[in-house]
Amino acid sequence: MEGAEPGTLVMTAEATDADDPNTDNAVLRFSILEPATGAFHINETTGEIRTAQAGLDREAVAVYNLTLQVADMSGDGLTTTAAAVIHVDDINDNPPEFTEDEFSLEVAEGARGAEVGRVLVHDNDLPGSPNWLARFTILEGDPEGVFAIRTDPRTNDGVLSTAKALDHEVRDRFELTVSVQNQQVLDPTAPQSARALATVHVHVRDVNEAPVFPENPRLVSVAEGAPPGTEVTVYRASDPDIRQPQALSYSLAYDPAAWLRVEPGSGRVLTTRELPRLSAFLQGGLYTALVLASDDGEPPLTATGTLSIEIWEVNDHAPVLTLLAGIVCSQPGRGRPLLLSATDEDLSPHAEPFNFSLGHGDPQLARNWTLGRVNKTHAALRLLAEVPEGLYVLPVLVRDSGIPPQERKQALNVSVCLCGDGGACWDGTTAASAVGAGLSFEALMIVLGTIILLLLLVLLAAVGERCRRRALRKGLLAGSQDDLRDNILNYDEQGGGEEDQNAYDLNQLRHPELFPPPSPRGKQPLRRDAPYSYGSPPYPRRLPAGPSDIEDFINEGLDAADSDPSVPPYDTALIYDYEGSGSVAGTLSSIVSSLEDGDQDYDYLNEWGPRFRRLADLYGQ
Repeated sequence: MEGAEPGTLVMTAEATDADDPNTDNAVLRFSILEPATGAFHINETTGEIRTAQAGLDREAVAVYNLTLQVADMSGDGLTTTAAAVIHVDDINDNPPEFTEDEFSLEVAEGARGAEVGRVLVHDNDLPGSPNWLARFTILEGDPEGVFAIRTDPRTNDGVLSTAKALDHEVRDRFELTVSVQNQQVLDPTAPQSARALATVHVHVRDVNEAPVFPENPRLVSVAEGAPPGTEVTVYRASDPDIRQPQALSYSLAYDPAAWLRVEPGSGRVLTTRELPRLSAFLQGGLYTALVLASDDGEPPLTATGTLSIEIWEVNDHAPVLTLLAGIVCSQPGRGRPLLLSATDEDLSPHAEPFNFSLGHGDPQLARNWTLGRVNKTHAALRLLAEVPEGLYVLPVLVRDSGIPPQERKQALNVSVCLCGDGGACWDGTTAASAVGAGLSFEALMIVLGTIILLLLLVLLAAVGERCRRRALRKGLLAGSQDDLRDNILNYDEQGGGEEDQNAYDLNQLRHPELFPPPSPRGKQPLRRDAPYSYGSPPYPRRLPAGPSDIEDFINEGLDAADSDPSVPPYDTALIYDYEGSGSVAGTLSSIVSSLEDGDQDYDYLNEWGPRFRRLADLYGQ
């Protein structure tokens, strides 16, 4: 150790000699050849090396390299040398000292745990050892514990930091007195330090700070059903930068149901719709919204305030009877009373207990009936005097316990029946209440009006469909530009003059009774378009009295075909399109198909009517 007392044993040098130990050839002597500082001496016979003087200072010489010599024959014989390395161990004989008496540092406000700066010290003891490491203490200037100081183990500097957030507007300067000492106890022989104390000046720099909501979260209440535009609260924030006047603006950061709006300049929170008491957006009975307050500083900063809105119950619903009809025995004291109950959409204390009473103004009603309370939500209706059986409509008034109370007058349909054994109604007596079922006269009229309207619509649709079918039938005949009566009559008289004139027998039109329709071999399938009310057409049919009745005759045949459910729809109407087989002429164009029939007389076309005279003129020339 440095500072060891003189004569302190350091080490022992050892040597051997192979000569006979009983002769002088093996008698050895030790000595120090260099350095000749005199800091150590060696016992020439034992080889012990001890300190020769006081004042070994590690900071001056940390390592001594000694050259030793050993000789036989009592030091006059053969010799050899060796090296002895002596390290001087450090003791805490040097106190740490600040490099300066005063330090000036600066830190921005609002930062917690931020490094303010460093104070520098130096120590001559062994770096990294406990004798070298410093320990710093703030003695004065920080009674609230705003700052903290620690030691950097690598550089042995004192690192000053903020333990709490600083506020420039509250205090912008600090003057701290800081002391330093070693972590190891100082040796008593060490001199006193001249710079064990230092003054640290800290300046707090002003920066833009975020606004602050003084009340966060804020709980407010709004009445259920309040109209849109109702003021909920004025939720304002404050700006800590009193030395930097700034304007604050407000907005909604979170409004899940879009029930609110906020005025940007004033922070007034208003409703945009009626707030319901029951909603999926209510958590624990509260509606939560977030309000943002933003300043116009550089950079702009915001603060978030939580607004919790409680929608308190108001008495805005009247109670309602759950039973609007019932049966009682006609004799008082017999049978069970009619039990009435009511419900209210409001919550307590604006709901039960309910007050049941009969309508006022009819003295006969009070003489015959009584309504007594059973519990908070039920009442019993009893007869006081015997009344004839039948249906009675009693006005019942139900009032809740809210402030102010809400009441509702409802019609109760009570069927009074003949009493049987045990107060029960006679068999076959039914509750006439089922007829009314609590429906008012207005409701019954609405139902009846709806039924009548539906019947009128169905009737109009049926009439329109029948008119459409009749117009379609007429269109089948009226659409042709030819005179059907002339065509049919003349075709029968002339026969066409072609090879197939015998293939079509017009006698079927004149005498249908002679040509009954062929009997089907099997049962004909019913047509899907046949009405159920129509049967098979009657046979024989009435013959047309004259050419003017041909159209009616054909229409009757068409109706018969449409109405016959056992034949295809073309049975009667299209039977006249068959002209036999083997006809040379495919169409009526055969009239002009041959230009060589010059000997044929076409004057008969004049007898067919004015529409065929043009043909007679063309072919008669």
